[in-house]
Amino acid sequence: MTGERPIVVAADETVLDEILRVAAVAGCELDRAPDLTAARGHWARAPLVVLDEEAARLSPVLPRRGGILLVCKGSPGTRTWEHAFRVGVERVISLPEEETELAGAFADVVETPAEEAGLVLAVVGGRGGAGASVFAATLALAADRDPGGALLVDCDPLGGGLDLLLGLEKTPGPRWSEVRLSGRVSVPALAAALPQRRHRGGSLPVLACGREGEGPAVESLSAVLAAGRRAGRTVVCDLPRTLGEAAAEAVAVADLVVLVVPVEFRACMAAKQVLRPLSELTARLGVVACGRSRAGASPVRTAGLLGPPLLASMAPERGLPAAIERGEFPAKPSGPLATAAADVLAVARREARAAAR
Repeated sequence: MTGERPIVVAADETVLDEILRVAAVAGCELDRAPDLTAARGHWARAPLVVLDEEAARLSPVLPRRGGILLVCKGSPGTRTWEHAFRVGVERVISLPEEETELAGAFADVVETPAEEAGLVLAVVGGRGGAGASVFAATLALAADRDPGGALLVDCDPLGGGLDLLLGLEKTPGPRWSEVRLSGRVSVPALAAALPQRRHRGGSLPVLACGREGEGPAVESLSAVLAAGRRAGRTVVCDLPRTLGEAAAEAVAVADLVVLVVPVEFRACMAAKQVLRPLSELTARLGVVACGRSRAGASPVRTAGLLGPPLLASMAPERGLPAAIERGEFPAKPSGPLATAAADVLAVARREARAAAR
């Protein structure tokens, strides 16, 4: 990308407002010019030129170039296509029907797709109190130490909020109740706006449900997952045990769905009920066995009772419950939680690379 910004030339205030709104959502800054004569100095260097019908109709003779969009209200008519052809427009976009295409064009200017696509990982508890949210947060913190970074997404509206778990409840930034997205999303812009949990490897952006109990809309979650994958980030989704529409979308697109199950027979029976709808959406499933069984059951036997492969097992983390109760989420680089998270990440990356071959 050059140092130049896209140029917008629009006389219609309604169309201009819509163009500016879509660009802001995509995290793309624009330069504005009153007409194409004024834009002449940046004409060749701008990564994108966006016109409305009036600007195209009155355009002077300028050198032909690629990357010219004409934005109009409603379906384009014959005159619109005539103006578009004369100016050398690459694409005509009608609003509001084709807003996603306009957002995508702005997103392509802001960010180049990563060389290696990011992962989408989903974590769900086999029963209540299994520690799935704690594991999801640990997994995201581990992934955020990689060059591509990570994003932790709360998909459980009844979970109390991952911001509270991570001690971010007073940190300003949008929660799901304030986020409405569709189409292409700029991950750098989104991450910069979100509350972030600082750790030794950097800062982890967290998109939480908050206290209102409102979870993500399926369109918004789908946009965030696709943007994270395109940007090379690992997106970790903390899912409810009962899947809604948005959580089901996360399961369907995830590279790996992790079921966190205590090493207890009763927990396995509960996990079987959770597993059934997951299995209808994906075969990319694995088990993380946690805790110790007084009856002598092993992590291998726990996974064997459920079916999906055992990804990792973890003994109880000393002092963890008390630390969480104090609002001190542990971000230890070692210990049972961190080791299990590293094991799961290694499996997910290995399988994703094998699938890409």
